[in-house]
Amino acid sequence: MNKMDTREQQNRIVPPLLGWFAENARDLPWRQNREPYRVWLSEIMLQQTRVEAVKPYYARFLAALPDIQALSTCDHDALMKLWEGLGYYSRARNLQKAAQQITEQFDGKFPRSYEEIRSLAGIGDYTAGAIGSICFDLPEPAVDGNVLRVYTRLFCDARCTDDTAVRKDIRDRLRLVYEDTAPHLRGTLTQALMELGATVCVPNGTPHCEVCPLHAMCEARRTGSIAEYPVRKQKKTRRTEEYTVYILQCGDRIAVRKRPKTGLLAGLWELPHLDGKMETQAALNAAEAWHTGAAEIVSQRNCVHIFTHIEWHMTAVHLLVTKMPDCFFWVTPEQLASEISLPTAFRICLPEE
Repeated sequence: MNKMDTREQQNRIVPPLLGWFAENARDLPWRQNREPYRVWLSEIMLQQTRVEAVKPYYARFLAALPDIQALSTCDHDALMKLWEGLGYYSRARNLQKAAQQITEQFDGKFPRSYEEIRSLAGIGDYTAGAIGSICFDLPEPAVDGNVLRVYTRLFCDARCTDDTAVRKDIRDRLRLVYEDTAPHLRGTLTQALMELGATVCVPNGTPHCEVCPLHAMCEARRTGSIAEYPVRKQKKTRRTEEYTVYILQCGDRIAVRKRPKTGLLAGLWELPHLDGKMETQAALNAAEAWHTGAAEIVSQRNCVHIFTHIEWHMTAVHLLVTKMPDCFFWVTPEQLASEISLPTAFRICLPEE
């Protein structure tokens, strides 16, 4: 099928899709207007994260950092605290880098061309397409996993969607449809495609074909092959890493320290930890090297945190100590709650209240 044939078929999806979206669009806070800072923030937060999980973070972030200028000058620790628990912290760092780019290169105004938007830190083809079409009526599709799933099912496209060239070709084909769509409707088309994939042509479980506005033209539904699309590469098995994590408590103070500036959870706070799973006495012996004084063990329990490609299996050891050496930063519970950005991987190791 050549692109011109596909163009005619694809154009057929627009009227029923837009009509369905007008009746069924979820009331989401980032859809209240087309202000690019808000759309950009929502798109970054929604990467790898559920809508319901994002909502409170989005509101809190905007309250603290309402515009590009505020984000560009925000203290790093304060920024990480706002992002705490949302994961993928490089997203927050890139948000700030991009805000600084906008301030320095675009006089503080969000760029309006696709190429300029794409040049910002942390913004790829998908996010640039979303911002460009939603905020500036550009004929640029936003092709994410939801859109790829809808597209490959509609046209029984059996190419592997993990292939960069395939994703680019699908984006190019959809761009033809955006060019044929009235500029003021392009952003709505982007949101409608996303919405269809998120709520009807769902990623897990059986799609809700009975309420899909495109069911009459879906080749996968017609041929009974919905489960075959999209075609993906087999996921690699996550590797497991084991650690002994220490909750060192002196009075009401807990020991934390900064992680390296590069690598996983770069630059964030962490609880002291050592490689490997240690039995109780071995853990006590190892802790002596930190010169924390006599230690009394309060509890020991196992915790697991799953990253995209790694699983951390942690033995959390809670010790009462008598000294506070300078190799750690000793913080109060209030500081842990309001100032210190402790990633979920470590926060789950803290004693349960």
